[in-house]
Amino acid sequence: MGGIFGVVSKTSCTLDLFFGIDYHSHLGTKRGGMAVLGKNGFNRSIHNIENTPFRTKFDNDLEELERNYGIGCISDSDPQPLLIQSHLGSFAITTVGKINNEEELIRSAYEKGHIHFMEMSGGKINTTELVAALINQQSSIVEGLQYVQEVIGGSMTILILSEEGIYASRDRLGRTPVMIGRKDGAFCASFESFAYINLGYTDYSELGPGEIVLVRPDGVESLSRPKRDMKICSFLWVYYGYPTSAYEGVNVEAMRYNCGKMLAKRDNVTADSVAGIPDSGIAHAIGYANASGIPFARPFIKYTPTWPRSFMPQSQKQRNLIARMKLIPVDALIRNRRLLLIDDSIVRGTQLGETTEFLYQSGAREVHIRPACPPLMFGCRYLNFSRSNSEMDLITRRIIRDREGDNVSQELLEDYANPDSQNYKEMVEEIRKKLNFTTLSYHRLDDLMESIGISPCKLCTYCWNGKE
Repeated sequence: MGGIFGVVSKTSCTLDLFFGIDYHSHLGTKRGGMAVLGKNGFNRSIHNIENTPFRTKFDNDLEELERNYGIGCISDSDPQPLLIQSHLGSFAITTVGKINNEEELIRSAYEKGHIHFMEMSGGKINTTELVAALINQQSSIVEGLQYVQEVIGGSMTILILSEEGIYASRDRLGRTPVMIGRKDGAFCASFESFAYINLGYTDYSELGPGEIVLVRPDGVESLSRPKRDMKICSFLWVYYGYPTSAYEGVNVEAMRYNCGKMLAKRDNVTADSVAGIPDSGIAHAIGYANASGIPFARPFIKYTPTWPRSFMPQSQKQRNLIARMKLIPVDALIRNRRLLLIDDSIVRGTQLGETTEFLYQSGAREVHIRPACPPLMFGCRYLNFSRSNSEMDLITRRIIRDREGDNVSQELLEDYANPDSQNYKEMVEEIRKKLNFTTLSYHRLDDLMESIGISPCKLCTYCWNGKE
């Protein structure tokens, strides 16, 4: 994943840009970048932030980045923003998304006269550079952005910084959000709606699917109207989104409360306390506790002084270690108790299984697990929300492979995703036994969609049911 932020101001944008990007740090841990534009042209800075928070890496760059217009990002993949010079002029570009037909688009670019791409480690090219190349095939930036949305298989949300202002383009089906904020003499474009509130901006608008606008210090011009169809990522509410953000008018924290309440209404387990796995599981757990009457407690505390961020390093081995290191147990709330834990999801199951074993070793009598979303059955095709390299990384798919063999039909997978089917119930029981939970019960997809509260046809639920 990643987060993007941009500011156009009649005065210096630098501090607003700096703090606005920093407020997206929960969306990625690999790189951060800022690009600015003023009377002296463009300037840019990119740093690795895998071991150090964004603020500490860019603090010393702010004087050199003093300008009125700027864009930036927190990226979990390629370095960006990029500075581009082409027949469309000079511009900076930053993106969030995933391209599934990359080889086809690269081959097409060569055939249309594109000479070369910069090659990164492992033979890959920078996704944002490819997007810029596609834009430059057209006769204007707007036509280029429209072309990108037509030809990319996957999802791509884009900010372009130019002398005209910031072009903001939400991906064709609105899988990721773009919010516009305003204050006197300035406008901003942001992935997260909360990122500009403390900077003095108020909500101005939310871009619709495929919509393109030009943001200037004195206003916002619509350049391409929003499309009718939308498939916003449901996982934004479950896990990715920060609690203070809202997408399509639905606040993340409120959705998680509703999610927990609906989990409780379908449950009849007896427990001494309800706890959420920090951080995203906490609101779900409070909602569950309020609805069930089982007290909310915190049997382990996240050690925020050195583990403040929710994402993990690239290495699975490091992630497993850090998952243990950053949670400190509270013995008095664990020993001889029946615990009900709510996590946002179960992907591989490794970390939650280790947490459960640790709780048993710490004296817990029972550990009941209630994931706040349905079983993950399919790798995301549209956003880089999972570090899984293969669908076989998913514990559900490994269980199904063990039961059915390597060649499993789409129809059979859909049956396993159906919470009322026998295959589903047996799969969940296999997961429970494998991870040594006392009981295991997932949130249902129909309840999840109701927890969000917008039209189900506008939600992407592919990772749970495999349906486009």
